[in-house]
Amino acid sequence: MNMINSVLGTRAGLGITVLRIVVGIIFAAHGSQKLFGLFGGYGLAGTAQYMESVGLTPGHLMAMLSGGMEFFGGLALIIGLLVRPAALGLAVLMLVAIFSVHINNGLFMSNNGYEFALALLGGAIAVLVEGAGKASLDGAIAD
Repeated sequence: MNMINSVLGTRAGLGITVLRIVVGIIFAAHGSQKLFGLFGGYGLAGTAQYMESVGLTPGHLMAMLSGGMEFFGGLALIIGLLVRPAALGLAVLMLVAIFSVHINNGLFMSNNGYEFALALLGGAIAVLVEGAGKASLDGAIAD
């Protein structure tokens, strides 16, 4: 029971709940671009080709892993279930994105920099540290 509470428990308030849901929506939308081609995305084949072009090989596996982490991790954040493991995976994903794609372009998004990925990394780390907050399945289970 102690381990369950350490993973699912939270003392965080409404602020982290809002952050968790907003960041979750962004991640889920980006994952759906990669996996399903929604919202103007390239789908799995196009994402795999891009992954190969930036040296993340094998491209198909990397596309499935990154898209799956974004989509399912984002859904986990939205509903508030297993948010700490999801946030950890999403934080690692953002570190890979920053250092494999964006770091040489500087900070700003206008140059394909790491600004947006850094903001999402910060949101994921905040959720990892604080837990799901109010209105979450984690909180309901841990209580």
